[in-house]
Amino acid sequence: MTDPALEVRGLRASHPGAVVLHDVDLTVAPGSLTAVLGPSGCGKTTLLRVVAGFHGPDDGSVRLGGRPVAGSGVTTVPPEQRRIGLVPQDGALFEHLTVAGNVGFGLRSLDRAARRERVAAMLDLVGLAELAARRPRELSGGQQQRVALARALAPQPRLVLLDEPFSALDASLRQELREEVRRVLRAAGAAAVLVTHDRSEALGLADRLVVLRTGRVVADDDPRTVYRDPPDADVALLVGEGVLLAALRRGDHADTDLGRLAVRGPGEGGGHVVVRPEELVLVDDPAAVRLPVREVLFAGATSTVVLGLPDGGSVRLTTGGPAPDPGAVVGVAVTAPVRWLPAPEPSRAEPVPAGG
Repeated sequence: MTDPALEVRGLRASHPGAVVLHDVDLTVAPGSLTAVLGPSGCGKTTLLRVVAGFHGPDDGSVRLGGRPVAGSGVTTVPPEQRRIGLVPQDGALFEHLTVAGNVGFGLRSLDRAARRERVAAMLDLVGLAELAARRPRELSGGQQQRVALARALAPQPRLVLLDEPFSALDASLRQELREEVRRVLRAAGAAAVLVTHDRSEALGLADRLVVLRTGRVVADDDPRTVYRDPPDADVALLVGEGVLLAALRRGDHADTDLGRLAVRGPGEGGGHVVVRPEELVLVDDPAAVRLPVREVLFAGATSTVVLGLPDGGSVRLTTGGPAPDPGAVVGVAVTAPVRWLPAPEPSRAEPVPAGG
């Protein structure tokens, strides 16, 4: 049986004055990409720094390819000996080196011919072979991040860590580069961990999605499952658009402001349902729940229709057909069973310092 590329167990880490990570477990399979999603201050960066060897754990263990590198009773392996590639937010390229020089920086142990061959292979992989002689200042933001990825992959690391690598790019370039990064990682057969606060990155890139909240793992599954069946309301609204409606459940249905809805998930009595925009449609049915149109947001091939709810809130749906006019009253139906969430039990979260 092949060892995981990364295995974290019971990880606890702190900054002065506060614990940042609480009993975190994380497993990354060889050749897979795991996204760690959460808001600022949830512990994402600290987790990445512990794995990379820049921050020591208080408790728990970190193993890379089955080899212990940090934790209780373990001689800590320094960062440069962990065979980890890092792609930071801004690329962090060396301005005095060419593109080829940057990619080959971590290959000093190879002879000149082998280093040249490896650099050429990496630049070809990221589609930048013709830019080998350029300096970083002569590259676009997307090209710089491709060079940073090539540099991280060049030494054939056990694991690549991506620290919000698309955050400084504009929206169209982010989407293009996400697809390119996924292709390159797949082609290289590299395991990777992406930390991000951008749910579209996490859902669109990852084989597995881990959600961190106040330093704890609150969801860990494939992205489709986390999106479709989130464990609680906070995760539901973190991973996708939707509205949380108070509901009273009896059997497989619940009464809500959108009518009596079929629900999925265990539970009974009072709670909430999560309704996603794609689960709502406009219907021409006098028996349907009718809601006023507050606003219509045109987006070319589709329009987002914002509907008012009786409690003063709103719900959105996306339509590819003719959109109603603001002020109209329309019929609305839910197309499939929606996620049921029982009322949460009171809990007390421990504080997490900003920047975690």
